[in-house]
Amino acid sequence: MAKMLQSGLEKGRISHAYLFEGRRGTGKKAASLLLAKSLFCLSPSGVFPCFQCRNCRRIDSGNHPDVRVISPDGETIKKEQIEWLQREFTKTAVESDKKMYIVEHAEQMTTSAANSLLKFLEEPHPGTVAVLLTEQYHRLLETVISRCQVLSFRPLPPSELADQLVGEGVPLPLALLAAHLTNSDDEALALSQDRWFAEARTVVLQLYEMLSKPELQLLFFVNDRWIPHFSEKHQLDLGLQLLFYLYRDLLHIQAGQTDGLLYSDQLERLQQWALTCPQRRILDGMEAILQAKARFHTTNMSTVLLVEQLALQLKR
Repeated sequence: MAKMLQSGLEKGRISHAYLFEGRRGTGKKAASLLLAKSLFCLSPSGVFPCFQCRNCRRIDSGNHPDVRVISPDGETIKKEQIEWLQREFTKTAVESDKKMYIVEHAEQMTTSAANSLLKFLEEPHPGTVAVLLTEQYHRLLETVISRCQVLSFRPLPPSELADQLVGEGVPLPLALLAAHLTNSDDEALALSQDRWFAEARTVVLQLYEMLSKPELQLLFFVNDRWIPHFSEKHQLDLGLQLLFYLYRDLLHIQAGQTDGLLYSDQLERLQQWALTCPQRRILDGMEAILQAKARFHTTNMSTVLLVEQLALQLKR
């Protein structure tokens, strides 16, 4: 996909309309802004923007007069928004002979908005580039799709996403976990840079250590450390997933597979735990965690009771 856009820029054959389709977090919006910078950059290196010039900075801040972004107004993109865009693009470009517009969540256009956009796509103004972004390709009008060059975006494999995070300065242990929890590079970066996330990892490791302690001490830890840290619903879900990954690492170690461990910096501890824990118990623990996650999402069970029951199950 990136190579296709790069080739088009190098040959001066940019399409008048693109459709970037793919799941949330696959970089569609970032790619559309990168394309805008490549088209408007004042100091490019070949086809690559400098990211520092006035135009690149204004595109990042949403203030470039010849680059427009349309987003849903409430739950839909309305006909009036597309008509406004058409009026804007009948005007001469403010600073160059090019104009570009980006339509976010294009699948949320009303039928009348989509039909208005279709006319715009059928009779493009010279120098105009359109980029439609969608997570639900099938909801767009076939006639709109047919007027665009379709580029599909796919999630980065976790290993590549982790490498990307490390390149952003994220420690490898946090990068590995974040890359397995979400396929969105933005979400993974935000998560891995959150101090809460680093502490969550510590609490998960501590919980496993507490499984060898007396029941009363274990339950005290659950109420004193786990519950306060994973107090929100999404936090608890994430905590249970981190715990599942820990058990998966133990299983991999018992199978002699130490490459790709998500808690790789804890290898010595994990090896000790794996030696003293029967494989059946690890498998039962993984099943118990998955069942707890399912109950959490399908019942109104008390969070405290759910985690206490899970901890006691894992202890057995």
